[in-house]
Amino acid sequence: MTVSAPPGEFGPPPPQTLASSTERSPDKAGPGPRRAVPVALALVAASLPMFMSTLDNLVMTSALPVIHRALDASIEQLQWMMNSYTLAFATLMLAAATLGDRWGRRRVFVGGITLFTLASIGSALATTADGLILARAVQGAGAAAIMPLSLTLLAGAVPPVRRAMAIGIWGGVSGLGVALGPVIGGAVVDGFSWQAIFWLNVPVAAVAIPLILRALPESHGRRQPLDVVGLVLVGTGVLAGVWGIVRANELGWGSARVAGALVLAVVLIAAFVVHEGRTAHPLVPLRLFRSRSFSVANVASLAFSLGMFGAVFLLTQYLQIVGGYTPLEAGIRTLPWTAAPMVVAPLAGLIAPRVGVRVLLGSGLALQALGLAWLALLADASTRYGDLVPGFILAGIGMGLTFAPSATAVLADMAPEDHATASSTNATIREIGVALGIAVLVAVFQANGGNLTPDGYVEGLRAAILTGAAVVAAGALSTRWLPRTTGRTPQPER
Repeated sequence: MTVSAPPGEFGPPPPQTLASSTERSPDKAGPGPRRAVPVALALVAASLPMFMSTLDNLVMTSALPVIHRALDASIEQLQWMMNSYTLAFATLMLAAATLGDRWGRRRVFVGGITLFTLASIGSALATTADGLILARAVQGAGAAAIMPLSLTLLAGAVPPVRRAMAIGIWGGVSGLGVALGPVIGGAVVDGFSWQAIFWLNVPVAAVAIPLILRALPESHGRRQPLDVVGLVLVGTGVLAGVWGIVRANELGWGSARVAGALVLAVVLIAAFVVHEGRTAHPLVPLRLFRSRSFSVANVASLAFSLGMFGAVFLLTQYLQIVGGYTPLEAGIRTLPWTAAPMVVAPLAGLIAPRVGVRVLLGSGLALQALGLAWLALLADASTRYGDLVPGFILAGIGMGLTFAPSATAVLADMAPEDHATASSTNATIREIGVALGIAVLVAVFQANGGNLTPDGYVEGLRAAILTGAAVVAAGALSTRWLPRTTGRTPQPER
C-alpha cells in the first residue's frame, strides 16, 4: 500500500532534497544546449506516473472485499496483495535510484513505468489470488523506479527559480493520489469491475511515456556500484519477518516454520547492518544514524506507517463488510481521514519554522493515536457513520501534521550531498512499516477471533486498531528526543 506517503506515497521529500541532488549531478546526456521545455509540461510528465503509482497503493483497498469473493481469497492472501506491492517498492527504491544514476534516470524511469504497466495488465488478467499477488509484486518493482526518479527528473527539468513551486505542486499531486485512491477505486469497482482499477493504468502510461521523452531530459548521477549483497540481505530479512507474522495465527507462534522465519529475519537484518558498516558503497550509510534528528524521525516514521496503515487496511473493509456500504460509498466516507492532510500539511509547513518540528510531529502522532482509539472504541456492528467522523478527522489532521515535519527532521543535520540518500532511506523505512503494520494488525485481528463476516469482523477489529493506536502513541513519545531547535528558523537578536 508507498499507503506510500504515499509513499513513498505519503510525505514526499522537501524541495532541497532533489534540488541539491540535481545540482550535484548535472545532465550528462551529451553535448549541446538543452531545449527549453514549458514548466507545466514537465510537471505533467513527472507527476502523471507518480500519481498512477500512488493511486495504486490505496485504490485496491476499496476492492478487497470484492476480490475476496471473486477469487475466493483468504484474509492472508488479501494481505499479500497489499504487502507484495509494498515490500517490492520499499526494498527496491534505493536500488532503482542507484541504477538511475548509473544508467540514466529517464531510461530507468521509463523502464519502471513500462514494468508497472505490464504488471497492471497481469493483475487485471489474474484469475487466482496467488496470480494477483505475483503481479502486484512486479507492480511494486516498477513503482520503486517511478517515485524517487520522477522528483529528481522534475527538479532537473525546471529552472532553479521555479523549482520549489514545481516540487510543491508535485507533492500536492502525490497527496491527491492518496486522498482519491479509495474513492476512485470504489467508483471503478462499482461502475465496472475490480479488474478495471488495473486497466486504468494502461492509457495513463500511453500518455505519460511520450510526454516524458519530450519534457524530461536524460541525466546521470554518481556512478557507484549497486550494493547487491545489502539489497538481498535486507529484502529477504524483511520478507521472512512479514511471512512469519502473517502465518503465525494459522501455524502457531511456536511452530518451527514461524519461529524459524522470525529468527531468520533477525539474523539477516543483523547481517545487513554489519555489512553496511563494512562495505565501501552501502545501500544505507550507517553514519546517517549518528544524527539524533534523523534517527528519531525514522523511529517516528516507522511507528506512524505501521500503526496508521495497518488500521487503514482494516477500517476500509469494515465500512463495506460491517457497514454495508458499496466500495464507492466506503471510499467517499474515508475522505475526512485521507483528504485532511491535503489541507493541513501545507499549513504545517508554514508553521514549522516558528514552532519547530518536535511540537508538530509529536502533536500529529498524538492526534492520530487519539483518532484510532476513538474509532476502535466506537466501531461495532450498530455504529452510525456519523459517530466515526470525529475519529477520522482527528487521524487526518494528525497525518497532515506529520508529513512535512518528519521530512524536515530527516534532513535537519544532513550535509547537502546526503539529502537524497537520507530521504530515500526514510521513504524505505516508511514502506517497510506499511507492510509490517498490515501483517501485525491483521495478526492481532485474527488472534482475537476476527474474520471476514459482519459479526466476526467486529470481534477482532477493536484489539487490532487499539494496537495500531498504541504503536503510533509510542512514536509520539519518541519525538521527545528530537532536539528542540530542529526545523526552527533562528530569531534575530534584539
